[in-house]
Amino acid sequence: MNPKLDPIFARRSVRTFGNQPVEDGQIRDLLEAAMAAPSAVAKDPWHFHVIREQTERERLADALPSGQMLRQAPVAIIVVGDLELAHDNLLSYMIQDCSAAIENLLLAASILGLGACWLGVHPREDRVAALREQFDLPSSQIPVSAIALGWPEQQPAPRTRYQESRVHGIG
Repeated sequence: MNPKLDPIFARRSVRTFGNQPVEDGQIRDLLEAAMAAPSAVAKDPWHFHVIREQTERERLADALPSGQMLRQAPVAIIVVGDLELAHDNLLSYMIQDCSAAIENLLLAASILGLGACWLGVHPREDRVAALREQFDLPSSQIPVSAIALGWPEQQPAPRTRYQESRVHGIG
């Protein structure tokens, strides 16, 4: 692994968190990093819901089978795409744009020493419906993911998942 890329290799999914609070300024830093992501025709079709309340995080965990760590994480961030803002109002562009923002947020969290875990919501209709109801989203807005966020109890070792068999066209 190229050491210049350590921040990328160090980003790992974190599912256990300490109880230290995540400050508003840190969340703003993460959201600024997320919104620096590329977006088709610079449409930026995203909204970010920051959830600190325990009851709301538990409700999220109830809706997301792989999201039980949301009960312990001090913060959840819901990434919502807005079809009315997406390039040509296309779902695919909206998903790509939100995914780029999510990855920026995850990398920024890791660089700042925070832990995070990306939980898929879209395209699972039951999950989309549950979050749409929980956050009273208009029909043009689609919850794409939930992110559990906090200070990690353990720091997983950096790694690569490089697979030569998936690379075509280079030496």
